[in-house]
Amino acid sequence: MSPPAHTDVPAPDAAAVPLTGLASRRVIPLRHPGRWVATVVVLVVLAQVVHGLMTNPFYQWDRFAYWFFEPVVVDGLLITLYVTAASAVLALAGGTVLALARLSRSPVLRAVSWAYIWLFRSVPLIVLLLFLYNFSALYQTLSLGVPFGPALVTLGVTALATETVIAILGLTLHESAYAAEIVRAGILSVDQGQHEAAAALGIPRYRQFRRIVLPQALRSIIPNYVNLLISLVKSTSLVFYVSLLDLFGTVQSLGSTYPGDIVPLLLVATVWYVILTSVVSVVQYYVERRFARGAVRTLPPTPFQRLRGGFTALLARAAVRR
Repeated sequence: MSPPAHTDVPAPDAAAVPLTGLASRRVIPLRHPGRWVATVVVLVVLAQVVHGLMTNPFYQWDRFAYWFFEPVVVDGLLITLYVTAASAVLALAGGTVLALARLSRSPVLRAVSWAYIWLFRSVPLIVLLLFLYNFSALYQTLSLGVPFGPALVTLGVTALATETVIAILGLTLHESAYAAEIVRAGILSVDQGQHEAAAALGIPRYRQFRRIVLPQALRSIIPNYVNLLISLVKSTSLVFYVSLLDLFGTVQSLGSTYPGDIVPLLLVATVWYVILTSVVSVVQYYVERRFARGAVRTLPPTPFQRLRGGFTALLARAAVRR
């Protein structure tokens, strides 16, 4: 009698085996002890800094609260805002003209634009402001007319060169050189195929720039120019040297009158500058987010959306642990 034939029984599929008990097990996340140590160290340092700020009587927080909304300080703040806004608009307009001249086919325009940018990026802002402040000593009048001929229009420098005009002019001349490079880089960031496609359609050059090139270049121009604008807000503190009492100039004058309040007055100026730059940064974020539409698949979340998402995730984790 022959033995029964051996029959190969297939092994059970591992994927078909029910994972008994595995579904009820909780996945333990990977531990990051270094992250926790760094977090604790940073929190301890921040607590020490806050404790030192709040308990050190040298800061005189009562005097800080007194000076923060004083009319003389608010007037200086308004002058800072006015000078910043006027200089920012004029610098952007001048920088755009300089950038277009730098990209022009005319060798004269390219050379003049390059020389302007090179000169005003090389001269420190404080030197430029002091030079303009003493400009009336070099030229009492400015004339416009035929070269080597009669003057058609004559203007008195002393009557025109007020402290506000000098501050705005100096900041505009200085910042327009940097704005020109920002605008030029933004224009060059647009793909060359866009220019070629617009030219193939017979679109005039000014419409190519206004409707095709500029909207795409703004995505690169805006972040860099807002960074320049933040620097401009802080650079206005130098107009104190041309006798314009802006925020910093007002604080300096009050510090000379009230020498016991120098530190709280400096803290007032510091906090106001932080507020101004923070507002500009928030505006920058939302403007960048708007111009990012069409360039990214998903828009970056706003701070409120991130806060809401973090709170939702925290609630979800708490529900899982229960």
